[in-house]
Amino acid sequence: MTRSFDTNDQNVVTTPGGQRVHKDHLAQSDVIKAQFDEVRSGVWCLIGNGLSNQTFIQAPEGIIAIDTGESEEEMTEALRRLREITDAPIAAVIYSHFHYVEGTTAVFKEANHVTPLPIYGHEKIGYNKSRIGAEIAPAYVRGIVEQFAIAMPADGPDGTVNVGLGFWFRNPAFQTVTAGYLPVTHPIGESASLTIAGLRVEMKHSPSDCDDSINMYFPEIATCVHNSVWPTVFNVYAIRGEEYRDPRVLIPGVDNIINWAPEYMVATHGPALSGKANILEKATRYRDSLQFMWDQTVRAMNKGWTMDEIASGVTLPALYDEDYLTSERYGVVEHHLRQIYIGLRGWFDGDESKLFPLEPLERHSKLIDGFGGRAEVAKQSQDALAKNDIRWATELATWLVRSEGATTSDKELLAACLRVIAQRTPAANIRNWAITRARHLDGSSSMEHFNNHNFWSNTLETTSSTDLVHTLRVLLEPSKAEGINHHVAFHVGAEICGLHVRNCVAVPTDGSGAQSVVTMSQKTLHAVMGRGGSWSSLAADGSIALSGDAAMIDRIRLAIDNAGFAS
Repeated sequence: MTRSFDTNDQNVVTTPGGQRVHKDHLAQSDVIKAQFDEVRSGVWCLIGNGLSNQTFIQAPEGIIAIDTGESEEEMTEALRRLREITDAPIAAVIYSHFHYVEGTTAVFKEANHVTPLPIYGHEKIGYNKSRIGAEIAPAYVRGIVEQFAIAMPADGPDGTVNVGLGFWFRNPAFQTVTAGYLPVTHPIGESASLTIAGLRVEMKHSPSDCDDSINMYFPEIATCVHNSVWPTVFNVYAIRGEEYRDPRVLIPGVDNIINWAPEYMVATHGPALSGKANILEKATRYRDSLQFMWDQTVRAMNKGWTMDEIASGVTLPALYDEDYLTSERYGVVEHHLRQIYIGLRGWFDGDESKLFPLEPLERHSKLIDGFGGRAEVAKQSQDALAKNDIRWATELATWLVRSEGATTSDKELLAACLRVIAQRTPAANIRNWAITRARHLDGSSSMEHFNNHNFWSNTLETTSSTDLVHTLRVLLEPSKAEGINHHVAFHVGAEICGLHVRNCVAVPTDGSGAQSVVTMSQKTLHAVMGRGGSWSSLAADGSIALSGDAAMIDRIRLAIDNAGFAS
């Protein structure tokens, strides 16, 4: 089985665009090539329009559209392709999960749709949409940029090749990106047996890369549409950072597909599969790859292995490398094993040195001194890189960069290590992350601004004022909140909420019994939080009104790590 990256460059190729890339990563471009595939009569799947597929199913009362992509523009293009085949009205929309729901307004802008148009999806989709847009937005956005090559050039050695599940996070052919999400009107729980637009469908809650995924089976046309079997080994761990994707929770979704025994299997990513026997074989192998990773992590854990030992000592058998479905072309197995360990047992794996490690700067300084100083560590890293000892070269270079006195040459050395990893890995996620970090280190494309909590326009416009105010709790600077015990209500338009700042935390409230009140419009709140507005200037012109203890309100807003509040 291919490991996370090769120890030499025998599998590195140069594309016509100049990209330096592992041949298996390049081969994934053929798997996800753009096509409007007629899977069977009355079932169409558009691949290569964006990160996800858009699927259309002909039902007696019109077309069922499954997933609407990353933008209104993306779905408009999908509908244009559909209209080359049929003018049947869109009768319903189904979301497989919350990732690809931003193009729904395109359906409503098209004349050919049923009114009212039902939208089906899991009951947690709305919650998950708001969760990623507020509290964890900086980490989430930074991870998206790193994993999906958003800050990388289009060509040259560092150029994007593909992002594993698609060619881009968002299709660059669309000059604008319009958010067009519309909420679910018909929520689905654990399961449902429905008739949609005159066609029977079985729906099953099947957690995958998020906990709101549903798989569906249309028995009259023997077709399954799903988010469980990807065109690559399943990403138990996403390098961008995500909640634990437990194989024990994932496997039942694949088992359910196997039990449905479909003739056609249409995915949210990649090409469809057809033929009952073919689907059974491939879905079974996919399911078993998940069990293998979980079982062998647990087996090694029970033997007392540390995470590092598990990551280096457990590999998928060669039989899983038979085709793209269980190959490491997106994430890598050694990372998935670590995530399973942490998901089951937490961060401490029994390695004694990890119980109370030194503070990072001190540790790196001691390591550098112990190896003979910065020049000697740099030399050993360069020598290791020349000998294809990439892991060791990268670790040594990391000490230099993450210690006091890091120089431009130290950063360039680490960037060189990361570019070698990028070129020798078959995994899109790893190549994109490594190149993005290398370009940050050498100054080609800084990622520094992604470390700030920026409230983007889409987040402001789709999140309630109450949720926005309550999100401020994760921006509180504890040292500036010491000694404060004060409850402030926020009256934002028709919404009332509050924050009780005490014990160096900001506790969300409904505003009842507050000692002070801040009153403003929703537009003013948006200006302060993300659109260049200054609290001081908006208070001076009357856009923000205060009652109660104005001095304490000032202390609280100055303790919030946001430019608008602090200015």
